[in-house]
Amino acid sequence: MTGQRIRFTASKAPAAREALAALTAAYGQVEARAAEVIVALGGDGFMLQTLHAAKARNLAVYGMNCGTIGFLMNAYQAEDLPARLAAAEEAAINPLSMRAISTRGRVTEALAINEVSLLRQGPQAAKLKVFIDGRERLAELVCDGALVATPAGSTAYNYSAHGPILPIGADVLALTAVAAFRPRRWRGALLPKTAIVRFDVIDPERRPVMVDADSRSSVRDVATVEVRCEPRVSHRLLFDPGHGLEERLMVEQFA
Repeated sequence: MTGQRIRFTASKAPAAREALAALTAAYGQVEARAAEVIVALGGDGFMLQTLHAAKARNLAVYGMNCGTIGFLMNAYQAEDLPARLAAAEEAAINPLSMRAISTRGRVTEALAINEVSLLRQGPQAAKLKVFIDGRERLAELVCDGALVATPAGSTAYNYSAHGPILPIGADVLALTAVAAFRPRRWRGALLPKTAIVRFDVIDPERRPVMVDADSRSSVRDVATVEVRCEPRVSHRLLFDPGHGLEERLMVEQFA
């Protein structure tokens, strides 16, 4: 990574906009089509947006934290940026593929780097049937929702829902319930990366459910949602040496 052709992009946060002005003044700004690397300024939410946008050209993204959450970001530092990019370590992650069918038969497909999450829409708990590779594993999960998370996303919503932290190199996915009521003691499952997870919504008219992919693609009134890993797509993240995703996950578990 030479870092000679940098495309800076920033969230709408004031700190990110200030950083954008300072960095473009110091290092210039190239057109998106000529970029060799993208430097994203903001928090994790903006980093996810940038990674989705960068996948068309397979560009690596180096994030600098100018937001409130920065698990996927490096510390902000304006000095010696080309040298930092040259020394950066790369991590490649595969997203999840979501295919949702609404109660009216509308099909929506999307990719998620962190997680695909189902959530109840109304006051009543959701009731879900859970299938793994076509086999019914839970006949009825009564909950506020459920999600499938990648290792990269395991410290995000999944962790808040008391799901496990997954090492980046692990070929597994986390299936986690959100406020499960029945089965009361069910705490989720670890699944092979090749698993195909399907959720069927029980009584969707009375207990409506929505699905969300990385807080980007939301679908209301779903009847069925299928989630699987998409190995044909790879997102490239850059981290300062010694501060990559593996180390961050380790620190998170011993904090």
